[in-house]
Amino acid sequence: MGRRLSPLTLDTLQDIPDPCRSCVTWELDPVAARRAGEAGDTAFEKEAWVSATLLEWGSCGRIAYVDEMPAGFVLYAPPAFVPRSMAFPTSPVSADAVLLMTARVLPLWSGGGLARMLIQAAAKDLTRRGVRAVEAFGLAVESDGPDGEGPGSQCLVPADLLLAVGFKTVRQHRRYPRLRLELKTALSWREDVEQALERILGTVRTPALTSQSSHPGV
Repeated sequence: MGRRLSPLTLDTLQDIPDPCRSCVTWELDPVAARRAGEAGDTAFEKEAWVSATLLEWGSCGRIAYVDEMPAGFVLYAPPAFVPRSMAFPTSPVSADAVLLMTARVLPLWSGGGLARMLIQAAAKDLTRRGVRAVEAFGLAVESDGPDGEGPGSQCLVPADLLLAVGFKTVRQHRRYPRLRLELKTALSWREDVEQALERILGTVRTPALTSQSSHPGV
């Protein structure tokens, strides 16, 4: 079984699975995302965002292939490139960190180590570029209140799973804590951490396209 990783480019963007391929909830502010959804322009807006980010900042993701079939991906960028990053009650992301927007391994390939490959590839890329850490908005799954204090939770990673792979809470919140992972930690994960990481990417759910305006997407 052949496995490889490829940088996210305009050519490989088409290999991100739907509906993630055309979801722009992270890439646009809530109002713009809603308008793009109503106009049916989300795929175009996604492509425009990737193009602009590549030109202004550089590589912003990796795609994993198994036997040349797309099997998973990870997407990341500085918070200045991610309008939705300011919509959380625990915003903003630290100035020295890049935001882990989303990562996913398709069910057919879960448990095969692709999660580790994707995140470590991102860590190596960012380390070479002088980035110290990645941060993510987690979901405190034990909370039972309404979602009115921040974006919807459908695609957020459970905070306890982020903690299991070495993330540390930098700003607590009953529902949307912000967590941080030092990149040197990601480059030296043990086997038990890798297994927890596989659980993380297997739990990230994909929102319906009709919900793009109210849920963080992928």
